[in-house]
Amino acid sequence: MTYPYPPVGAYALDTRTGRVGLVMGHEGPYVQMRPYGGGREWDAEPGDVRHATPAERLNAATAYTNARSRGEVP
Repeated sequence: MTYPYPPVGAYALDTRTGRVGLVMGHEGPYVQMRPYGGGREWDAEPGDVRHATPAERLNAATAYTNARSRGEVP
C-alpha cells in the first residue's frame, strides 16, 4: 500500500506542532509518531506530516542528547 506520507520507520516532521518523530504506524486517518529518542506517541494529521530533513533530524537528536545530559530524560 502506498501512502501520501512517510512510511513506518521514517523520521518525519509534524508541521502543525514542529516536532520530529519516528513514524510508528498508520491508524485510521492518522499517522502515529513517537518522539526522537522515545516517549509517548501522538497522532498527526496526514496532511501535516512530511519527511524530516537531515537538519531537522540533527536538531532533534541534539535536543534529545542535551536533555539527556541534563538528566531530563531517563
